Amino acid sequence: MAEAKALYEAGRYAEAEAEARAVARSRPQDDEYAAAALNIAAIATGAQGRHAEALDTYDEALPVFSRIFGADHFLTLKLRSDRAQAMTALGRHAECEAECAAVAEMAGRGTGPDMARLAGAARNGLVFALNAQERHQEAETLARQALAAHRERDRLSLVLRLGLARSLNGQARYEDALTEAQGAGELYRALPADQRHPDTGAVEVALATALLGLHRTPEARGRAAAAHDACLTSFGPDHRRTAEARTLLEHIDGTRP
Repeated sequence: MAEAKALYEAGRYAEAEAEARAVARSRPQDDEYAAAALNIAAIATGAQGRHAEALDTYDEALPVFSRIFGADHFLTLKLRSDRAQAMTALGRHAECEAECAAVAEMAGRGTGPDMARLAGAARNGLVFALNAQERHQEAETLARQALAAHRERDRLSLVLRLGLARSLNGQARYEDALTEAQGAGELYRALPADQRHPDTGAVEVALATALLGLHRTPEARGRAAAAHDACLTSFGPDHRRTAEARTLLEHIDGTRP
């Protein structure tokens, strides 16, 4: 399990998945290590762009987590949050919205820093789902509320700022979006390397979108190309962020004079 976790944090997702699935196969079905291994396998599978398989693995793990830990336990709720955010990679945005809202509400009733962080993570998933449904003003409001409640300069702040930048881009408020994306970039660079891997390319996508809206097309193309190259290397061609960067790059090339 430690090896699988270390491989995932190093961005070696295929190896992490293989190690985690080997652990899951070697343990009884309702064993805690088997449950935790399925969780790592699901996350690592999604990081390779195999989002449907990742969701299937979450679906396999969820009843095991509920039996072992209980429906209201932090680990079960975290798995639900991660599972919901896998849904949005498959275009199931309304389902992601409903599940993230439910997890945020349940975690908000809990106590301690872990529950508070989980509530923030679920709200981040909700922001993403709202943006994906083009409900950008709602997403902006929720992102600002979540950032006000979470003052630490950590990965949760990073993803919330990226969600805020996405909401501002969606409202054609490109100067504001650029400012938020630049701040997210500073935060991203300050994080430890093992925390940066899951968000590879995300800052560049936000920057490229804002720069394109400001008609700074060459800069936008450079950022989009950098995002696509980085995502292709880290996640492969089928990951949702790789596809987003590729679509943005093709759009820029199609609109250039």
